[in-house]
Amino acid sequence: MLNVIDEYTRECLVIQVARNLKAGDVEACLADLFCSRGIPEYIRSDNGSEFTAKSVRKWLNELGAKPLFIEPGSPWENGYVESFNGKLGDELLKREIFYTLQEAKILIEHWRKEYNQIRPHSGLGYKPPAPEATIPPTLATSMLPTLSLALT
Repeated sequence: MLNVIDEYTRECLVIQVARNLKAGDVEACLADLFCSRGIPEYIRSDNGSEFTAKSVRKWLNELGAKPLFIEPGSPWENGYVESFNGKLGDELLKREIFYTLQEAKILIEHWRKEYNQIRPHSGLGYKPPAPEATIPPTLATSMLPTLSLALT
């Protein structure tokens, strides 16, 4: 799974589920997000090969997004996504058996929406990060978040 978290809002923007994910999958996922959300100033991730690939680094550089790689063995440097991964594991992955990839995609997406729109977050005053609402386009484009990425 490729988990993408907006560090500013704590919203989980996407959980891409696949049997394996490569650099091209990361680029495609981020390209979709960039089209709908704008290009962030920074992208924080671990040093996995799918994030450090020359093609990904070159592509991000051309777009003006700067990569922030955490030190190997230092998951606390990517705390938002690590916290998210723990919650995803405790609240869903340790409780479900997925018999097909399609079933996993559906259940994980359902959990992601609940996490964003319903589940209270203590760091946000016990409010969800993305309750059903709209943001005026001028405000949405003025915020350039830092995204955190991780494979679980």
